[in-house]
Order: sequence, then C-alpha cells, then structure tokens
Amino acid sequence: MASPDPDATASDDRGLGRVSHGYAPGGPADAPPPVPLSDIVRDVVDDLQATAKAELALLEARGAVAGHGIKWASVWGFIAACALLVAMLAVAFGAILALMPHVGALLATLIVFAALILLAAFAGWRAKRSADDIRAAFRSDLMPEEED
Repeated sequence: MASPDPDATASDDRGLGRVSHGYAPGGPADAPPPVPLSDIVRDVVDDLQATAKAELALLEARGAVAGHGIKWASVWGFIAACALLVAMLAVAFGAILALMPHVGALLATLIVFAALILLAAFAGWRAKRSADDIRAAFRSDLMPEEED
C-alpha cells in the first residue's frame, strides 16, 4: 500500500485537500443547503429599502447643488444687471452730450429716450416669447384636443 502523502494531509488540515485544480478525489462538493424563501424576501426588501434611501439621498444632494448654483447665479446676475445699468446710463449721457451741439439739449434727450424705449420694447417682446416657450414646454397637454 502507498503511504499517505505528507503534503496532502497538511492541505486536508486547512480544508483544501478535497478539491485541487479542478480534481475532486472525494467526489463532487456538497450542495449548499437551500435558502428559505423568507430569507430571500427579507434580503430583497432590505435591498429595496437601501436603494430607496440612496435615491432620496441623491435627490437631496442634487437639490443642495442646484440651490447653491441658483444662489450664486442670482448674485452674479444681479451684479451683471447693475453693471449693465451703469453702462447704459453712460451710453445715454454720452449720446446726449454728442447730439447736444447739433440738435440742442431737449431734442438730444428725446432722441436718446426714444431709442432706449424702442430697445426696451424689443427686449420685452423677446422675453415674452421666451417665457411662452418655457410655458409651452411645461404644459401637460402638448396637443390639446378641440371640441367640435
């Protein structure tokens, strides 16, 4: 009879002697015991709860980032609007001073005033069109049905 291999007994002590490199001298490995359905359902419910909590945390984080962006966009937009107002005043005063020697102070003021009113009317009309586009994008019935 052959004597047992000392390396095989050492690996048996570690639990690795039964399967080595795809060869199973003791036969196929034991099948794992079946998992009860209640454990599977509990794991699924736990996973769904964890997923829901993660989604809510993501939404909260996205809201915080959006709030931060809105705050700073508003601040910088206000600064830009103030700078634009000062620039428009400078242009208006400069235009009045440039026209004054040619047409007089009152007519120069009226010409610049009319030009700025026309510019404001055009900008208001464009803003209204853009607001209508936004309103149309958020309308729930994009193709309203008309009654005959």
